[in-house]
Amino acid sequence: MARESEEREIDDADEPKLDPRTQARIRDFLEALRLEAGLSRNTLAAYRADLARFFRWGARHGIRRVEDIDAAAVVDALADARAAGLAEASVARELVAVRMFVRHLLQEGELERDPTALIQAPLLRRSLPHVLNVDDVERLLTAPNGNGWRDQRDRALLEVLYACGARVSEAVGLRTDALEPSLRVLRLFGKGSKMRIVPLGTRAKDALDLWLTDGRLQLPEARSRPEVFLSKSGRPLARIDAWRRVKAAALRAGLDASISPHTLRHSFATHLIEGGADLRSVQEMLGHASIRTTEVYTHLDADHVTSLHRLYHPRA
Repeated sequence: MARESEEREIDDADEPKLDPRTQARIRDFLEALRLEAGLSRNTLAAYRADLARFFRWGARHGIRRVEDIDAAAVVDALADARAAGLAEASVARELVAVRMFVRHLLQEGELERDPTALIQAPLLRRSLPHVLNVDDVERLLTAPNGNGWRDQRDRALLEVLYACGARVSEAVGLRTDALEPSLRVLRLFGKGSKMRIVPLGTRAKDALDLWLTDGRLQLPEARSRPEVFLSKSGRPLARIDAWRRVKAAALRAGLDASISPHTLRHSFATHLIEGGADLRSVQEMLGHASIRTTEVYTHLDADHVTSLHRLYHPRA
């Protein structure tokens, strides 16, 4: 059933239609990524969308088969995407998707050359993420201050996002058997279903305990569902609903409405580094595959130190 759903998604995404062999090759490529690379559903969906966009462009320019792709076509497709307002990071990801697809076919012996080999990826500026200061985090986390099940759930959700630096997908996917109350840790499953253990602070543990032993039990099917965070109907809380709960708490706290679950993840990492945590430990807690991804928070810490120097040094 899942396979049939994926096939329909690819078919529906491509307008005009590709030739059947290209459709089959895309499905095989995505299946290989799922089975061999262990990529998450979200990552696979992103690659699927990137390839669909590229081949939609190709179909409008007489390129319906992979064999018709050359370097000029790829460069033109990316240029048109850029001109249409696609973000530079999205343009770069589309190139990655096409390049990986082509190299998959090379490995399978279905192509003899790589038309993307000499194409350089766009240079991306690493923008610093938006973070909250400690006082604003406190206001956000205490915004759901009622005693009803919804406020209990939202407090627990916010505490987990900040206490563990969890991605929103990891938080809504959290299961009751992933809690280790005596050790005050959580088992989170990140990208590629990689498991990591992260500490759970006292306040987060208390908020979770209250939700699990009180508010959650008021929802239908709560005792039979393994997911920690549930909706009113007793179903697992969806990612978009978690985003909405964070934004609702931000508005309730009088904070910027652009705050998202990822803002809490960025704030978690920044506050740890500002407090003296080493970069490797933060990398492990965030579940970053490369420490280069975590290094962005050292720049935030440098800004913090610079501002303190300017404020307190007599000759600043």
